[in-house]
Amino acid sequence: MHNYLDFEKPISDLEGKIHELKKLAQEDQSIDTSEEIARLEARARDAMRDIYGQLNAWQKTQVARHPQRPHFVDYAEALFKEFTPLAGDRRFGEDAAIQAGLARFRGQSVAVIGQEKGHDTKSRIRHNFGSARPEGYRKAIRVMEMADRFGLPVVTLVDTAGAYPGVGAEERGQAEAIARSTEMCLNIRVPIVSVVVGEGGSGGAIAIATGNRVYMLEHAIYSVISPEGAASILWRDSTRAKEAATNMRITAEDLKALGVIDGIIKEPVGGAHRDPDQVIQATGDVIAKALGELSAVSGDAVRAERRQKFLSIGRNL
Repeated sequence: MHNYLDFEKPISDLEGKIHELKKLAQEDQSIDTSEEIARLEARARDAMRDIYGQLNAWQKTQVARHPQRPHFVDYAEALFKEFTPLAGDRRFGEDAAIQAGLARFRGQSVAVIGQEKGHDTKSRIRHNFGSARPEGYRKAIRVMEMADRFGLPVVTLVDTAGAYPGVGAEERGQAEAIARSTEMCLNIRVPIVSVVVGEGGSGGAIAIATGNRVYMLEHAIYSVISPEGAASILWRDSTRAKEAATNMRITAEDLKALGVIDGIIKEPVGGAHRDPDQVIQATGDVIAKALGELSAVSGDAVRAERRQKFLSIGRNL
């Protein structure tokens, strides 16, 4: 059963009735519910198409955070072969919020970096809900340095509410680690392709998303701060998060228009969690196309293009 969001109530009501009719037909095979089920399924599809065709920014935020949405581990398993995870920053310790390593992507050797939120209580705690500490970003730096040394393109998958703001993280240099990771993205001479697959929150996202090509899934969000955080700062009222989300222009459509991202990856009607295989395949196709385009560009040109891309953001608004 799906985990329904609050605005999906018309869909949940219809699919609930469909589930009841299917269960009834299984219990009593003399009852033919096929026509009613078909009618309700058509209504459910229409309702889903109508609802998802006009989502506002806050509703997209909820979809981006959906607990059943595919995470880094799902993309890694489906897209990357021979994935070899690398652990530790060689300074303090390991941070499971950021997963990184070497792999083969459609026959090509690549470095892979991404945030993992976890799928259940145990894994979410282990991965700290995708909010990385300084050692996570320093691990990302280590992997990017390795990729640069061996000429491996870098693929990053972004899904975090933001870097972890705890006292320990601040004591170990959270801001410096994020800045160094962003700097490393700008300095390496190999292509970086980044995809925001869920939440792209603040410096915690940009630290691994400063790429030559940056894409977003259709219902992902990308912002300097969470809507709740913005509402708390601007109005001292986190309940105004919906209003903040609307004003912050955090959706893929907004950011494509602003020139912050390069493209939008379509999601199945109902969100990526409705058909993870389809959206993962589409994401892989976009990554492959971007890497193909960048493969013919020299290292110096790759770096110069990336720097200019981010220096140009906002200049023509």
